[in-house]
Amino acid sequence: MTIPRFLLSAAFVLASSCAHALEFKSVGAASLILYDAPSLKGAKLFIAPRGMPVEVVLTYGEWVKLRDVAGDLAWAEAKSLSARRTVVVRNANAKVRSAADGDANPVMSADKGVLLDLVDAPASSWIKVRHRDGITGYMRASDVWGI
Repeated sequence: MTIPRFLLSAAFVLASSCAHALEFKSVGAASLILYDAPSLKGAKLFIAPRGMPVEVVLTYGEWVKLRDVAGDLAWAEAKSLSARRTVVVRNANAKVRSAADGDANPVMSADKGVLLDLVDAPASSWIKVRHRDGITGYMRASDVWGI
C-alpha cells in the first residue's frame, strides 16, 4: 500500500512542478548586485543594469534566485525587483512591426541585446513592445527573452 501512495505523491509533485508558470520581473530603479548566495556576505557575481529582465526561480525569505538571459543563476534581494516587464532581443536585426503579422510594415529593427518594455502579455506568437524612444509595435515572441 505505501508504494502506490508514494508513486501517486511523486506524480502530483512532478505535475505541479511542470504546471508552474514562469515568473519574470525586471531590475528596479537602480542597478542590482547579484550574489552567489542569499546573503550580503555572499560573493558578488555581477551588477545587473536597471530594467534587465530576470526569471524568478526561487524565493527564500527576502531573497530571490534569478536566471538571466544567458541562463546564469544568482541571488538578489527581492525588494530590488520591479513587476514592470521588459524583454531582451535574442536575434540580430529583429523586426518590430505595425501589426501582429509577418507581412505588416516594419516600424523598427532591433539588434540582439536591445531592451524593450513589454506592453501586452503574449496572446499568441506575437507580443506588443515599446522602445524607450516611444516606438511601439509587435514582435515575434521567439525573437525575445523574458516572457
